[in-house]
Amino acid sequence: MSWMVLHFIGIISYAASGAFVALEVEYSFVGVYALGLTTAFGGGLVRNLIIGVPVSELWDHSIILTVLMTLTFIVLLPLKWINHWKRWSLFFDSIGLASFALQGAMSAQEVFSNDLGVMVLASMFTGVGGGMIRDIIAARKPLALKEEIHAILTILCAICIWLGWSTPIQLTLIVLIVIALRMSAIRYQWRLHLPCNHKKGRKTQIRISLGRKSIEKPSMKKANKDLPA
Repeated sequence: MSWMVLHFIGIISYAASGAFVALEVEYSFVGVYALGLTTAFGGGLVRNLIIGVPVSELWDHSIILTVLMTLTFIVLLPLKWINHWKRWSLFFDSIGLASFALQGAMSAQEVFSNDLGVMVLASMFTGVGGGMIRDIIAARKPLALKEEIHAILTILCAICIWLGWSTPIQLTLIVLIVIALRMSAIRYQWRLHLPCNHKKGRKTQIRISLGRKSIEKPSMKKANKDLPA
């Protein structure tokens, strides 16, 4: 699995993810193409801006044609098939996250000679950039800001590339692990909670519940006393 293979897999997966999100929020076919193209190329655009690579390198005619064909195929799907494949939008999103995060780290490694900090930033913005732009256009809360697993997985991808894990077998294994962890996080709703926030939330919740009891009960008694006998 090479850089170009990761690029191809990531773009196609994110294009499909953007298209299914557009269908989920009931956008027209124009919205399907807009969200699909934005999701497919948004992360790479942000990455190139970060590492100083010309944005024009993204505009490969064969890749753009493949993305347009993918989106056209999704638009022409029967409605019952679309409703079935909508369930797979998060799976395609996970494939795009894994592929683009690795690709971003590899791109930064070539430009900045194995600088881990830049590799982490490039991996993170490449992995989640397109998805965040997609969710904002679709008027949804960005998944990358709701699920901490996104950042953790992109950092994991950057560290793996920094350690020199770049053979096709190793890259394939990393992609599979990232997909498995992301889907497990969605399935079992894994979240990271800071102890201070967790305790604060519990205290606030208890205070609110006690406050309701202390307000409601006396007010009921007072109301009963004020009633004429």
